Amino acid sequence: MDLRDLRYFEIIAELEHIGRATEKLHRSQPALTTSVRRLEESVGAPLFEKAGRGIRLTSAGKVLLKWAQRVRFDVEDARREIGDLAKGLSGHIRIGIVPTAAQFILPPAARRLLTTAPDVTLRTVVGLIDTLKPLLHAGELDLVVGTESPMDPGFTSQRLAEDHIVVAASASHRVFDAPVSLRDLTQYRWVLQPPGAPTRDWLDHTFDRKRLPRPQVQVESTMLLMLPALIAETGLLSFISRHHLDTPEGRSPLKEVALKETTMRRRLVVTYRESSYLTPAARMLIKLLQEAAQGGGMDIAR
Repeated sequence: MDLRDLRYFEIIAELEHIGRATEKLHRSQPALTTSVRRLEESVGAPLFEKAGRGIRLTSAGKVLLKWAQRVRFDVEDARREIGDLAKGLSGHIRIGIVPTAAQFILPPAARRLLTTAPDVTLRTVVGLIDTLKPLLHAGELDLVVGTESPMDPGFTSQRLAEDHIVVAASASHRVFDAPVSLRDLTQYRWVLQPPGAPTRDWLDHTFDRKRLPRPQVQVESTMLLMLPALIAETGLLSFISRHHLDTPEGRSPLKEVALKETTMRRRLVVTYRESSYLTPAARMLIKLLQEAAQGGGMDIAR
C-alpha cells in the first residue's frame, strides 16, 4: 500500500464525500477514485458504500482506517525522532488544555520550558475535554491536559493534580450574612456553563439527589475564564475552581460558599498516545506541568 493512498483514504473517510475530498486535497476525482481502487485491490474488499448523496465506510473500511491512522502516526513519530537526534531540546509541541489548567498551570511551566529550551515552539488549544479528545485521537495534538476520565484504548495518562470546584460569590454577597445550606442556595440566581458541561451536570445532580430545584440560571456562558469577572460584577453565584479565589495579592473579590455537598473534586491528568514518540521537549513539559501544579498550590493527585 502507498502511504499517499492511505492519507487520501483518511480524508475521504473523514468527509464521506469524494467531491469535498478533491477540494481539500487539490486532486482530481478520477485520481482519488483510482487511489481508493488500488487500496480495495490490496485488501480484497470494498472500502466505501453509498449513503444518500455521500459515501460511508464499510466494515472493511473501518478496519483499514484504524490501521491507516496508526501507520501515519508511526511515520510522523519516526520523522520527529530522527529529526530530534541532532536538535536536542527543540521542536514543536501541540498541547490541548482545559481552561483552569491553562490559566494556573501552563504559564509557569511554559516559562520554564522556554527558558531552558528557547528553540521550542508551542501550539495550545484551550477547550473542554470533549472537544480536545477527538483532536488527540486524530493526531492533531501531542498532549492533552484535562480532567480524568475512563481511559481509551491506546492512550495513557499521568496525574498532575487534584482540583476543587466550589460555589462562589462576590465577597459582599448577602449569602454570607448567615450560615447557609444547600436549600438556601435555591433562592439565588446563578451564572453557569450550559447543560452538558461536566461541572454543570455534577451541580445539577447534587440538587436532584436532595430533591431540590436546580439552580436558577440567569446567565449561561461557555467561556470559563469569564466566570470570575461575571460573579464579581453581577452578584450571581457560580461554580468555579477554588484557584480563582486565590490571588497573589490575597485580595480576591470572590469568596467560597463553603458547603461539603457542593465541593466537587476532580483530577487533572496529561494524556497522550501510549505508543507515540514524545520529544525530549514534550517530556520536559510534562515534568514542568507537574511541578507547576505543585508549586501553584494544587493538591498533587495520588
